[in-house]
Amino acid sequence: MQKDAYSLILEAIEAGVYKPGDRLVESELAERLGVSRTPVREALQRLETQSMLTRDGRSLIVATLDHNQLAELYAVRTELEGLAARLAARHATDEEIRVLKSMVEEDRNLLGGDPRALSRANKRFHKQIHLAGHNRFLVQQLDLVHRSMALMANTSFAAEGRDEVAMAEHADIVAAIAARNGDAAFAALRAHISKAFETRLRIDAGELRLR
Repeated sequence: MQKDAYSLILEAIEAGVYKPGDRLVESELAERLGVSRTPVREALQRLETQSMLTRDGRSLIVATLDHNQLAELYAVRTELEGLAARLAARHATDEEIRVLKSMVEEDRNLLGGDPRALSRANKRFHKQIHLAGHNRFLVQQLDLVHRSMALMANTSFAAEGRDEVAMAEHADIVAAIAARNGDAAFAALRAHISKAFETRLRIDAGELRLR
């Protein structure tokens, strides 16, 4: 199925093609995407409504999260992700658990590589947990949260040493889900997100070196 202008622009932001602070020009986007300016204009308006873009005079730029917004986003993400893990421990099928285990093993092959590739793998892993919880309303809310995560200039996987620690945390989360221990799954995922937030704060403070 052919993707619309909105999906293509959103994917470009998530992939880091357009970074926070970058100006998006309607005519340039239309040419790049090979579509007319009307769907691009509608897509930009939709992204602005969703706070993915912001106004700078007459121009639209990719939004930037300040410290307070970042803290608010992680506070919500921590609780929702924890709930997803708890529900996954309760409702995941055996097949879904096997997929989660295979993701952990496959993602180990990415250690020490491109932080963006690790970030994409991380997103797939978390999405699989969301789906394994079998609650469509929670999935919708987490989709909104993860969309806003694209407004961060760097992935926490860019911090030296974070990838190996994160993969170990993923393994702990899956082990708790496989054991059908909802409390342990909730705690493991909350700790994982908390550590990611701490890493990001240390990156912003210049305490950690980026790869």
